Amino acid sequence: MSNDSEAEETEPEAEDAADEEPESGFQSGDVVKLAYTARTVDEGQLVDTTDEEVAADEGIDTDQQEWGPRTIVLGEGHIFPDVEQDIFGKEVGDAGTVTVAAEDAFGEYDEEQVRTVTKDKIAEDDRYPGAQVQIDGEQGRLETIIGGRARVDFNHPLAGEAVEYEYEVVAEVTDREEKAQGILSLMLDVELDVWFEQETVEEEQLVESDDDEDDEEGEPEYETVEVEKDTLYIEATPQLSMNQQWMMGKQQIAQQLTQLLGVDRIIVQEEIGGGGMGMPGMMGGGLGGLEEQLEDADVDAEEIAEELENAGE
Repeated sequence: MSNDSEAEETEPEAEDAADEEPESGFQSGDVVKLAYTARTVDEGQLVDTTDEEVAADEGIDTDQQEWGPRTIVLGEGHIFPDVEQDIFGKEVGDAGTVTVAAEDAFGEYDEEQVRTVTKDKIAEDDRYPGAQVQIDGEQGRLETIIGGRARVDFNHPLAGEAVEYEYEVVAEVTDREEKAQGILSLMLDVELDVWFEQETVEEEQLVESDDDEDDEEGEPEYETVEVEKDTLYIEATPQLSMNQQWMMGKQQIAQQLTQLLGVDRIIVQEEIGGGGMGMPGMMGGGLGGLEEQLEDADVDAEEIAEELENAGE
């Protein structure tokens, strides 16, 4: 009887010990390089691949993009959730095949998403069956056009299709610069030069008063202090300046990079005329305004404004 009691007492202790053991393998937040090929289950239609030979065999123009394993951050929704769950706990060199149900891939096919619209909403050059059209902000495929009416399918082209996803974890990315480059390439589909610097910068901080009396009319006091900043520098290029994702969402991208890389601020560095004169634009940890940039260059903004005003008289 006493042996049974001892067993009952030790079993929960063993379970608690097991719960305390650290989890092995890849976890959320890890950055990995993934080689993969995804095809529809029913007809084997290529959905996506990192393999140049596979793409070439499918008749894809392989000169239009870079090929090779793709850098992703686990837990950030960069791949199908079912595939991500299969990768958790695995190691470099592990591979797997995951079937992603239609509803978890590109959604079930919805007949209500096939709608009739007036043909005037479609550009004349796109008035043929199979054309990809944009109507009221929605992307669709033109099925038929008869008289003044057009029938458009607004479902995703792969809606209703289950997807088979074959992958291999090629490497874990631990180098910070390689992480930054990989994440930027994933977000923007451009290759950029990046580097990190630990810098001492001056900041204005509010002085905390020890006075117990509340002086509502008193002006807050600030002091200039030196602080260490972990800074990610991104070299601006014409490709970056013209990138649609960057132009529309640079602040959101900067916030994601700040969180994923653990940096204090991000500065986009532009070299003008090859003379080494950089015009930095700060992001993430703060926005670098024109006045701050002029101060850094030891230029008096009011003096410049006065000269311009005099020149115009």
